[in-house]
Amino acid sequence: MPTHPTPTEDSADYELLLPSQQPQPTTMGQEEQFLKPEGRKGDDAAKFIALTAAGFLTVITWAGVFMNNPKHFGWFALHPLLQTLSIFFFTYGILTLQPTSQPQTKSAGLARHQAAIMFVGFPSILIGSLAVMYHKELTGKEHGTTWHATFGTIVFLWLLFQVVIGGGSVWFNGAAFGGGKAKAIWKYHRLSGYLLFPILLFTIHLGGGWSNWGNTNVGKAPRILAYNVAPVLIVAAVYVRVRGSKMQF
Repeated sequence: MPTHPTPTEDSADYELLLPSQQPQPTTMGQEEQFLKPEGRKGDDAAKFIALTAAGFLTVITWAGVFMNNPKHFGWFALHPLLQTLSIFFFTYGILTLQPTSQPQTKSAGLARHQAAIMFVGFPSILIGSLAVMYHKELTGKEHGTTWHATFGTIVFLWLLFQVVIGGGSVWFNGAAFGGGKAKAIWKYHRLSGYLLFPILLFTIHLGGGWSNWGNTNVGKAPRILAYNVAPVLIVAAVYVRVRGSKMQF
């Protein structure tokens, strides 16, 4: 009889299960039919803090746009709206993979992760970036003249690389990276994402906390909370839930 992975069998390793590859029910005992708790103490609180902080950052930014005549901003209005929306879904996309150590939860978490990143997060940050570039072209302003723009360019290129590596390691059973060898690529994708995430939040901090737009359209107290405090809380809460053993370097 073929064996099936159990929650204790190499549980720290990441299984490359596509959303369509749902594990089938097993008849090897009642214990196999139920998922076991995977979270550690504090994981739920950290998830709540991360999503609340990301949501607050997004709401404050959207209010800063829509309460100050968005038509006045032209194409630029899409930039803060979509970049902060992408932050929320990137945060959710990371959290939904933490912690997953059983085949069923890995598969479900991967499906949610890809939906959040590929259907909302990445398209949002792509359109938001193109919008501000187009706005600068229309108004005759130079590109890349601020630290926010410099970090934004670095983050976007890194994110593009991240999407290619992540997708290539799981789509079509990782065929782009040699099938079975793709499992080894995934841990580098995960590590790269954890390194990129705080830089992404730092870029948001620069854009909202130090830009003329932020100083003009968002009050001092909400600006400090949204662009100074919230990014720190988001990164800290996400890192609290990290399982370093899942990468197994």
